[in-house]
Amino acid sequence: MAVLINAKIDALLESTSRSFYPTLKYLPKKIRGQIGLLYLLARVADTIADSKHGDTDVLLQVLKSYNDVAQGRSENLPDFSEIAELQTNASEAELLRNVEDVVEALEVYSREDQERMLECLDIIVGGQILDLERFGPAKEGGEISALTNDEQLDDYTYRVAGCVGVFWTKMSLAHLMSLSPEKEKEFFEKGIRFGKALQMINILRDIPEDLRFGRCYIPSDALARYDLKPNDLLDDGNIEKFRPLYDEYLDLANGHFDAAVEYIRMLPEGQFRLKASCMLPVLIGQRTVTLLRTGNILNSDERIKVTRDEIKVYARKLLRALLIPGGVKRLLEKNKDVPI
Repeated sequence: MAVLINAKIDALLESTSRSFYPTLKYLPKKIRGQIGLLYLLARVADTIADSKHGDTDVLLQVLKSYNDVAQGRSENLPDFSEIAELQTNASEAELLRNVEDVVEALEVYSREDQERMLECLDIIVGGQILDLERFGPAKEGGEISALTNDEQLDDYTYRVAGCVGVFWTKMSLAHLMSLSPEKEKEFFEKGIRFGKALQMINILRDIPEDLRFGRCYIPSDALARYDLKPNDLLDDGNIEKFRPLYDEYLDLANGHFDAAVEYIRMLPEGQFRLKASCMLPVLIGQRTVTLLRTGNILNSDERIKVTRDEIKVYARKLLRALLIPGGVKRLLEKNKDVPI
């Protein structure tokens, strides 16, 4: 039964994640399944929250009901059929049709690991509920609302990604390694920033898409410092006016990635798979920052992202770096500014 469930989960993971699935394959077996399952649990919640449904209350109810079942507070999953039909991504629609399998997969793991997964999921869902309450459902052509200040932005990045850094860290400490209490505190802090780095990339890369559906994650207070309003970001001719502020947030993302590099350096030398699984998203994230600095992010036709072929190149470079003394350090330092 466990083998069958794991096969279903792996198939869903491969179909729904372009960038995370290669990272997952590097992970040590002791934590690979749990981290993959948390990804799917969170992806279900994210898909619900981002559905192009006109009624906020409906999405909130489905999201809360789903989380209640996952958390063991209820036994009846909501009906996902209507929301599944709204999905333009066939893989996400298929995921919603298989939520029961995703939730049942929790039973494969120990009570302690279930608690770690569900604690993180609860925080993520809380962030998505706040997002829906703040912005309403994703509605094309609607009025644009923005976060107010950097504190709200930092809180949001923690709720939807920084908490994953905490979960990842807890899983590593529970199954793969140990640190002194003083080092553990530092490890958790850097893990949170690791997660925030990845979410900042999503925010800074997806500005046109978010604006199209009425959401601006660039705080209005920050925009005002440059005499800009959220609607001004719809005009790609404003890129030069926006770029100094945009570069500030890219610098913030890079600072978080620097913390992620320090996180990797804290991993035991013998944990090659764990190092590799952490390094790949850092390499891709650093490369994305480089691309975002040179392109016009406000031009919705100029989609800026690391390609599948580039990810394969990074995977090969990563394997070589792991085999060469000092290779990891050189690869991470070189990658920040040099194209592949």
